[in-house]
Amino acid sequence: MLTENKTTEFKREYVDDIKNTIIAFANCDGGTLFIGLNDDGSVCGVDDVDETMLRVTNAIRDTVRPDITMFMECRNEIMDGKKIVSVTVQRGTARPYYLHSKGIRPEGVYVRQGASTVPASDAAILNMIKETSGDSYETARSINQQLTFEKASNFFKKRNVEFGNAQMKTLHLIGDDNTYTNLAFLLSEQCSHTIKLAVFEGSKKSVFKDRQELSGSLLEQLEEAFSYIDRYNRTRAEFSGLDRVDMRDYPVEAVREALLNAIVHRDYSFSGPTLISIFEDRIEFVTIGGLVKGISLDDVKLGVSVLRNQYLANIFYRLKLIEAYGTGILKINECYDEYMEKPLIETTDHAFKITLPNTNYHIEKCNTMDDTKNRGMMNLTKKEERINTVLELCHRNGYVVRKDIEEELGISQATAILLLRELTEDGTLLKRGKAKNLRYYENR
Repeated sequence: MLTENKTTEFKREYVDDIKNTIIAFANCDGGTLFIGLNDDGSVCGVDDVDETMLRVTNAIRDTVRPDITMFMECRNEIMDGKKIVSVTVQRGTARPYYLHSKGIRPEGVYVRQGASTVPASDAAILNMIKETSGDSYETARSINQQLTFEKASNFFKKRNVEFGNAQMKTLHLIGDDNTYTNLAFLLSEQCSHTIKLAVFEGSKKSVFKDRQELSGSLLEQLEEAFSYIDRYNRTRAEFSGLDRVDMRDYPVEAVREALLNAIVHRDYSFSGPTLISIFEDRIEFVTIGGLVKGISLDDVKLGVSVLRNQYLANIFYRLKLIEAYGTGILKINECYDEYMEKPLIETTDHAFKITLPNTNYHIEKCNTMDDTKNRGMMNLTKKEERINTVLELCHRNGYVVRKDIEEELGISQATAILLLRELTEDGTLLKRGKAKNLRYYENR
């Protein structure tokens, strides 16, 4: 005589919670549900077999996600001379299966525990997702399926990129089972991953001047974080002769690339926030997730890029937020070619940190050690003398570097940078090379 166990369940007649048992079988080791049997296994039969089978198949098709019908067979059988319905369910390949109205959470996901059907724990749900999706966070089904994309849709529209259902499938926001992926979760208003920004007094985390936490779609967080940093990216004016030259504390492109790096490359399988700290002398971007296995820090500095979130990066590429993979760190370093202070990149097993120096802070610090005559406005005669000296150095050596000009003219790094920038912009000099190999040649 049959008995109820982990893979066998009896129902006297069709009841609504039959679908919970079918979900549990599909999420565990499969099983068979018999309709027309009492709890003790005795046969009572089913009055209308066809109607019962139709109710079962309709309920499963309409209420269970992903589609489980391919793993289920509903049959009319005779037992002890009476008609019953048997529903055989195999273990599914797209677990967890869940009630569409409840979502991927304990009240919507069921498993078998002995002869009982019970709600799955959060840990069990996450394990099922990991088993069926592998190690890819992006392509795993989102636990939250009630997602909205107003901000993302507007962002795509502003950049003239389509964002319909077909595009969402192509971009892997919707998986093969027609459910939202974690990538969709990251772009939705429901995204729970955050960016925390803070402004500190001085160069230590002792006194807060301001702070803000951003949530929602990563695209919205990107815009808001950039605007926030830009408010604290001061403009310093310096005069060279009659000309005023404005210099930002931080090169805008360097800030942009550091922020994009923090969003695109972070490990979203962890729940901690991305941290951006603004000090008097620097900005720090701290991202959860160290280097991808097999890649060293030296590789990253050379431009090697192994993407942790390849589909998120592809979306940013389509939106023209990034030009090519692996160029971000190189661009950041290029922004500081003319400055003595350089960006600092640090990494641990579980974190990545980029520090951008405040160029104006360090220039002003250098200027305090200069004579008063080398600060402020440069008169036209003095400027002409300096230009002539630079050109003479070019004739003599074939080229000049910033350090040569500082030593020859006895001026600060800031003044040398301004002078070379002017001569490059007006076409007098040509700039070639990068970083330590940066040289200036006379434009003949």
